[in-house]
Amino acid sequence: MRLPGDSPPPHAEEPKGGRRVEARAASSPLLEARAVTRRFGGGGWFGTKRPALVAVDNVSLPLGPGETLGIVGESGSGKSTLARMLVGLLQPSAGDLALDGEALDLGRGADRRRLQRRAQMVFQDPASAMNPRKTVGASVEAPMIGLKGWDAPRRKARVAELFARVGLAPEHAARHPHEFSGGQLQRIGIARALSADPRIVVLDEPVSALDVSVQAQVLALLRELRAGGGLSLVFVSHDLAVVEALCDRVVVMRRGRVVEEGACRAVLSAPREDYTRELIQAARRFAA
Repeated sequence: MRLPGDSPPPHAEEPKGGRRVEARAASSPLLEARAVTRRFGGGGWFGTKRPALVAVDNVSLPLGPGETLGIVGESGSGKSTLARMLVGLLQPSAGDLALDGEALDLGRGADRRRLQRRAQMVFQDPASAMNPRKTVGASVEAPMIGLKGWDAPRRKARVAELFARVGLAPEHAARHPHEFSGGQLQRIGIARALSADPRIVVLDEPVSALDVSVQAQVLALLRELRAGGGLSLVFVSHDLAVVEALCDRVVVMRRGRVVEEGACRAVLSAPREDYTRELIQAARRFAA
């Protein structure tokens, strides 16, 4: 696997910092985090005081239409917490999100549902998002019921369409999660995220728990989804080589803050910050 900073092969595509990315950056953001902070805990019992854990600290970032944004950093850097805020699973302690330029109040159910109609999430452990007692088809249908209100025939047709799109047979919808491999479950998790026709899909370490060969299959599927146009992806990962291969732009996080951001290939080939260099060097040592 080619590591960040290595020279691209002769047949490599145009660098991701080229005209295509500049054109996307020029358009208004589809989704924007504006100085968002997320704290956990704090306070205490019987007069004691404990400091709050600041998981994300004053982070601002835009996501353009059709853009694939990578978020990288070591464990505990805040990238997964930020990802959950971007889809409305966590409410910012400070700051806000804007969808199509309009501020959202995630404390209001209407705004939270509006965001979730547009933005869905794929988790590292797809089985955790599925009820083991229900068929995987029922899990894929759930967003269509809660967010779209579609009738049963329309839902069934959409499930069959999505299963074909992610490389599974329609009859697989009648099976339960324990009947599938990890790679198949991740494909089902992607189908579930796509079921309500979102414009944004946030993927939190979607291939880190998979074998290398299965990783390649899932990444190929993500490239196909991106090539289809119109869908924006946020890809959270510690694997810099995967991020460079998939993403247009990258954000590097450390201790809850963004320390570097820019066109993916430019950041990973010529980082400005020592921390980004350390991440790249660690990736090289791991691969050696």
